[in-house]
Amino acid sequence: MTLQHHDHQHDQACAGQCIIDTDLHHFERDVIEASHRQLVMVDLWADWCGPCHFLTPVLLRVIPTYDGKVKLAKVEVDEGDNMKIAGKYGARGFPTVLLFKNGEEVARFHSAKPEHFVREFIDEHLD
Repeated sequence: MTLQHHDHQHDQACAGQCIIDTDLHHFERDVIEASHRQLVMVDLWADWCGPCHFLTPVLLRVIPTYDGKVKLAKVEVDEGDNMKIAGKYGARGFPTVLLFKNGEEVARFHSAKPEHFVREFIDEHLD
């Protein structure tokens, strides 16, 4: 069995660019436009949501390992007008995770998922 060397400094550097908070007013730029350059995963979450708090650390571990090929945009649905994003995309519960490619939603999942599920979900849509 071979152990992989994990570069935590790289993860921290990537986290600042690969993981962002966005809102209704920046969604077009941060998600739709950005998805023409890389996959963009949108995490629609709420502070009161238990499964959201389970999923967040999973996403924060997984996203940096894709070396900038995937960006995570976190949307707190209870802030400002952000619930309009959830309404536009028909999110019925939280967390709802949407995946955008070339300006379009290409996949989604609901509820908390384990790391292997999230990796398979992303891998299925990478070129």
